[in-house]
Amino acid sequence: MRRQRRHRQEDEANRENHDRWLVSYADFITLLFAFFVVMYSLSSVNEGKYRVLSDSLINAFRNVTVNVPGDPVIVPPPAVAPPKPAPLPPTPDEEVERRRREYKRMTTMAEDIRGVLEPLMQGGQVQVSEGARGISVEINAKVLFAPGDAVLSTPAVTALRAVAEVLARADFPITVEGHTDNLPIRTGRYPSNWELSAVRASTVVRLFIESGVRGGRLTAAGYADQRPITDNTNEEGRARNRRVTILIESMMGEPAPRAPGAIREGDPIRAILPAEAAETPESAPER
Repeated sequence: MRRQRRHRQEDEANRENHDRWLVSYADFITLLFAFFVVMYSLSSVNEGKYRVLSDSLINAFRNVTVNVPGDPVIVPPPAVAPPKPAPLPPTPDEEVERRRREYKRMTTMAEDIRGVLEPLMQGGQVQVSEGARGISVEINAKVLFAPGDAVLSTPAVTALRAVAEVLARADFPITVEGHTDNLPIRTGRYPSNWELSAVRASTVVRLFIESGVRGGRLTAAGYADQRPITDNTNEEGRARNRRVTILIESMMGEPAPRAPGAIREGDPIRAILPAEAAETPESAPER
């Protein structure tokens, strides 16, 4: 009896062991059923909702930079600014009004310059002229410098500072030109009239800057004896040719006026040198 009972217990245990595969099989069938249910649900998704989801994902990942080795980098597209509309050309009435205002500004500046240089104008040492291209202020070199020198005299500094105060109130371009006669000069400081004329122009420019005129508006040019306004055959003519000319350019779209013999459009600038103080040799000829 005891042996039969033991055999019966062993048979029941073996039968239980043989039936355990049913549990795994049932789990597999359940998972397989769930898989096909999911596949069916995906196959019947609403196309409109799917497109909305797809567009949202594309927009979300478009602004993300992926930096995985071997994978492409998704960079957001550059923002393209809309083109700016071209400015409209001024109407004839607007252009006339602009030129009228510009002319008034130039006329007022010329009157102010004449006012501060009135004593020198009465003596014939300064000439102020106006034209469609701007203002020309011609100053005899004898008023500004000693013979053969490029250091401004005390009265000249006072007069030019007054001119600079007028110029600083506007924004017109300014060219300062130095001119000499045709008599040669050779000193330790100035080997020729080119150096002397350029340094004289630069000296005036430097004083204007120190007096408040913006440097970007200024140009210093030396022309030696290449722009005479009269004959160099006599002392009177040579004295007139030794001069400094200040040209205030008009911005009305037309070239500025030039004094006789002054630089013209397209003329080369012979020398442009920095301003520097110089001591005049006693033997230097008058310039």
